[in-house]
Amino acid sequence: MKKVFFLILILHTTMNVFAQLSSVNSGVIHWNDLAVKKDTLREMRRFVEGTTAEFKYFEIHATTQEKGAIPKPPHTQSDIEELMIIKEGTMKCIIGKKTAHLGAGSVLLIPPNQSQEFENIGNDPLTYYVLMFKAKNPMNMERSDSAGGSLLLNIDSLQWVPTAKGGGMKYFNRPTAMCSNMEMHVTGLNHKGPSHAPHTHIDTEIILVTEGEMALTVDGKDFTGTTGDLFFVESNKLHVVGNAAEKPCKYFAFKWR
Repeated sequence: MKKVFFLILILHTTMNVFAQLSSVNSGVIHWNDLAVKKDTLREMRRFVEGTTAEFKYFEIHATTQEKGAIPKPPHTQSDIEELMIIKEGTMKCIIGKKTAHLGAGSVLLIPPNQSQEFENIGNDPLTYYVLMFKAKNPMNMERSDSAGGSLLLNIDSLQWVPTAKGGGMKYFNRPTAMCSNMEMHVTGLNHKGPSHAPHTHIDTEIILVTEGEMALTVDGKDFTGTTGDLFFVESNKLHVVGNAAEKPCKYFAFKWR
């Protein structure tokens, strides 16, 4: 009887936490404005915590491990999927039975119930962005497994394709445990101007600036950002993104539905 009571209490508390979360609005979050939470040889910066059109829980934070930081013990997320982007440094990652050494620009997609462990194996700080999300619809592990399960994408294995405006690099375009589809790529623009014409899509989208200065317009509102900053675009919002300066810029773009 006590076990049933505590289970109900935990479920009630969890539901209240989700109910209190606010929807994430379109706009920009600046790296330099983030509060820094420090621990022994570690730092954490939280960008956002809330909900989206697709997710009942959505969080983005950045973790920094200094050289010599002891990795946290292997752990799993039972009902959370994660997307990670390495900002700087060299990471040894163990996801389930997969092990890889990944550098800046590399990406990990981690389905629920996958054991995970991360270690700084370089001489400099290791910093990586972490997106954690729980879908409003039931998670679908069969869909995730059919699409390939976890991904450990080393940037050195990907091909940069030049374009008239700059270039691009495709990461993946597939279903996941929490999304009917998620797509991710990098775009580079050599000169000032938009990447494409203003448009809308059902997918929620994030633009993560990795080089240069960028501009985003969403429903007539203008935002600017630079290296490390993150733009968020809500589902079905009219938007356009572009280079804000007459020098190269580069950014991750990823969207999901």
